[in-house]
Amino acid sequence: MIIFDENVEQYWIDVINELGIEFISIREKHQGVSDLQVIEIVKSFKGLLITEDKDFGELVFAHSIGDVSIMFLRYDQPNYSQIEEYLISTLNRFLNQEISGFITITKNKIRVRKI
Repeated sequence: MIIFDENVEQYWIDVINELGIEFISIREKHQGVSDLQVIEIVKSFKGLLITEDKDFGELVFAHSIGDVSIMFLRYDQPNYSQIEEYLISTLNRFLNQEISGFITITKNKIRVRKI
């Protein structure tokens, strides 16, 4: 399951919805919770967090938070086409796998780091 952080552009939620992939929006269901609470929600669903918040990288790597999968989107807003193909192909590759990783998607590459 995908969990969208509350800072993620509605465009990405609409893309995933059109693909028929099950998701939860933190903005709709748990607005205002802390990043640590978001991590706990992701863990409880064994989901994949999609975020545009670089603070999750610090949480995972500097504070040794494991057993979570995070996809961090970096692109020139609102130029969604820069990464849309990467996002969809990466979801197809990793969505149904139980991995603990930090996936960064930029307009030039996809980087996967295991946690």
